[in-house]
Amino acid sequence: MIIDHLNQTIQLKICYFGPALSGKTTTLKSLFKHFGKEDSVLSIESSIRRTLFFDYGTISFENKRWRLKIHIYSTTGQDFYIITRPITLQAIDGIIFVADSQQSAYYRNLTSWNELGNYFEDYFINLPKILAFNKQDLHDKFNSTDFLENINSFKFKNFKTKKTVATHGYGVLESFEELIELILKKIYKSQIVSIFD
Repeated sequence: MIIDHLNQTIQLKICYFGPALSGKTTTLKSLFKHFGKEDSVLSIESSIRRTLFFDYGTISFENKRWRLKIHIYSTTGQDFYIITRPITLQAIDGIIFVADSQQSAYYRNLTSWNELGNYFEDYFINLPKILAFNKQDLHDKFNSTDFLENINSFKFKNFKTKKTVATHGYGVLESFEELIELILKKIYKSQIVSIFD
């Protein structure tokens, strides 16, 4: 987070994280499409259109007092490029974990969630985050309540869950908005800046 009081600008960094093929890139591109900025997304992809390093774009908002610039990334899900994930996650203000809701992906989601937690250790409890159960349009889905119990979700603060269908944009904007709300409330509570005046 960068707060420039002189120019009344706040810059945030958020990231989409999750296992391979969960829909991170699709979710990010769906979000940018909502704002009419789909052509501004930078993707570093392999020859088979899989994310090699990250996807990236920025979205800005402003009110009478402040300009909010949000830098948005998605990490690669391929384990071959696992070394790039902690680099992409550096200095983030919030996470949207994109879970693949297919029954066959249950343990891949769990492994990915635990990996994410290990990067942040104790700070992970307070880090603003949304757990988005993606691919809700498919039939063979696991029980999201069981997954939340498995990760002991009760211990997390600044945490919400959503159900999404990234290919249709369902729940994508809402997940993004709720994450930004969690981040801004955290800023406000810590009295770093009075953003709601």
